[in-house]
Amino acid sequence: MNFLFPARIPERCALVVEGRRVEIVVKVSTRARSYRLSVPHHGAPVLTLPSTGRWTEAEAFLRRHEGWLAARLRRSAPRTPFADGEQVPLRGTVHRIHATGRLRGRVEVSEIDGELSLLVPGEAAHLARRLTEWLKTEAAVDLVARSAVHAQTLGVTVRSVAMRSQSTRWGSCSSTGRLNYNWRLVLAPPFVLDYVAAHEVAHLVHMNHSPRFWKTVEHALPDMARGRAWLKAHGRLLMGYGLE
Repeated sequence: MNFLFPARIPERCALVVEGRRVEIVVKVSTRARSYRLSVPHHGAPVLTLPSTGRWTEAEAFLRRHEGWLAARLRRSAPRTPFADGEQVPLRGTVHRIHATGRLRGRVEVSEIDGELSLLVPGEAAHLARRLTEWLKTEAAVDLVARSAVHAQTLGVTVRSVAMRSQSTRWGSCSSTGRLNYNWRLVLAPPFVLDYVAAHEVAHLVHMNHSPRFWKTVEHALPDMARGRAWLKAHGRLLMGYGLE
C-alpha cells in the first residue's frame, strides 16, 4: 500500500490498494475518541479522526489496517442499476424489470412468460426514478404497519416514519419518536424488514444497544435473530441496488 498524503489533514486522501488508487473521505469528529476506518455499502471509505488527531498518527493507523481495507474493498457489493431487463428482489422474491413504454400509469407487479415482473411505464430516462419512488412507497406501507405493531407491543408512540437512502444504516430513531428507514428494506424478505422495524421502535425504550435494549427487541419480535443474521450476511448486496 502506498500513501499519497498531503501535509495537512485534507477532506480526502488517496491510497494505492493492491495496485488500485482508492479515494478516502477524511472527517474530523469532536465525538470520536479514536481513529476509525469504515467502508460504507456504497461510496468511498471514510477515515474519522478525533479532534485532537494528528495526520502522522492517521497514516500509521491506515498502515495497520491495510489488510482489512483491502479485504473489505474486495467484498464491496456490485452495483445493480434499475434498468430494463435487470433483476431486482421485491420482498425477497426476484422480479425482472420491464419498461412498458407507456407514458402514463404506475408500476405494476405482473408475470411475463412465467417470470415475476415489475412493469414500469414512462420514458427510459426516467425508469430508475419511477421504480425507486414506487419502491419507497411500498417500503413505507410495510414499515408503517410493522412499526405500529411493535409500538403497541412495547407501549410507545411513533410520531412519524420516513424513507431514506442511507449508505451505511438501515434505520434510525430520534428521542421524539421519529423513525427513518432505508427504503431498500422492501427488497429483503419480510422478516428482515420486520426485524429492523422492531429494532428502531425498541430504541424508543432504550436509546442505546445495551443488554436491556436487545431484550426489548426480542420482546417485540421473538424471532429477531433470524432477521439480524440475514441482514448481516446479505445486507451489503441490497445496498447496491438502484445505483448507476
